Amino acid sequence: SSQPHAKEKSLRKRQKKKSWTKIRLYCSRHSHSSHSSYLFFSDPYSPSMASLISFSSLPKPKAIRSSVSAPQTQTITERLEDKFGRKGIKFSESNNSPMVELKVRNGSSLKMSLSDAHVISYKPKVYWKDDGFEEVLYTVDGDERRGGVGVIIVNAEEATKPKGVSSSVLSGYDWSVKDTDSDAIDALQIELSCTAGVLDITYIVSLYPVSMATALVVKNNGRKPVTLKPGIMSYLRFKKRNGAGIQGLKGCSYCPNPPLSSPFELLSPSEAMKADSSGWFSSEEGEKPGIWAVEDSMITLLEKKMSRIYGAPPAERLKAVYNTPPSKFETIDQGRGLFFRMIRIGFEEIYVGSPGSMSEKNGKQNYFVCTGPMSMLVPVEVASGETWRGAMVIEHDNL
Repeated sequence: SSQPHAKEKSLRKRQKKKSWTKIRLYCSRHSHSSHSSYLFFSDPYSPSMASLISFSSLPKPKAIRSSVSAPQTQTITERLEDKFGRKGIKFSESNNSPMVELKVRNGSSLKMSLSDAHVISYKPKVYWKDDGFEEVLYTVDGDERRGGVGVIIVNAEEATKPKGVSSSVLSGYDWSVKDTDSDAIDALQIELSCTAGVLDITYIVSLYPVSMATALVVKNNGRKPVTLKPGIMSYLRFKKRNGAGIQGLKGCSYCPNPPLSSPFELLSPSEAMKADSSGWFSSEEGEKPGIWAVEDSMITLLEKKMSRIYGAPPAERLKAVYNTPPSKFETIDQGRGLFFRMIRIGFEEIYVGSPGSMSEKNGKQNYFVCTGPMSMLVPVEVASGETWRGAMVIEHDNL
């Protein structure tokens, strides 16, 4: 009937307005911090929109030489280095794929595969000693790297395609470098772009001394609105299975649910929902999809297998006032004594998944947890000519 459709449309409008309010509040709260500000968003209703992320007090970008004048004998890496290279930003090649490494003054670094916008390493300085760097991300090498940090955009109207047929908006499209920027190598940024059908997509990755940020911008150039399920998924490394946890989600509603499928996944959506079948006490059934509950623990232990979406139930979001999930929470790695803060901007939900004994299928000693912001249960509607934005920040104060 037209009534549910009208409710759904009204929900998306309110959801979009609330997301922009959160973004503006977050930025104003952090704009006077001791280190470089994370994100500066332009007014969403102004005719001209600024870049999603910019650095405070940046010099104007240096003039970029035209790629046409570059010798034809240059490799892709050399052309990228010639056009976009800066101090702290270095391009290279691995397995015939272009890569970029960002490294700020204190030695914190980030590595990313450019063709698929896949962050495969984030190694910040977490101890004061000279070699005090620790890898945050869990990745598996192979024909295609999996894990790390990856962006997902699913066409909600095609999400019910047959098994084996991708509903990803990004499937079959490659990313290209659009720009780079820096602020005295204490803040580095690379901007990638991808045109997928009627969508212009921008993905911005930034590195700071104690944090990294990834931001997604989607503009609809088509004549009709598009309905999307976007997400930024991170596979985080933990030293031990029995020392993994998160805190900051107490009182938040959650529902067992499979994650969005992606080329970077370590567990498929069906594997993520399977009950753990190993061990003496594994006969208990897994959590049942669609059953909502409220997190009642100060610290959620992640040694058992789970796949949850934290957020307000879709029916609650139809109300004028409802409880949203926290804008941030912390991961706890007792084995290494490290804490990392996960911050979401623009997205309405948080995914948390732990593999339990299935982490052993990758043959690695370390444990992993998949988490990140997404808008899955209530998709995002982007009207013709409009732009949607969302971002994720991983920061720490271990120093």
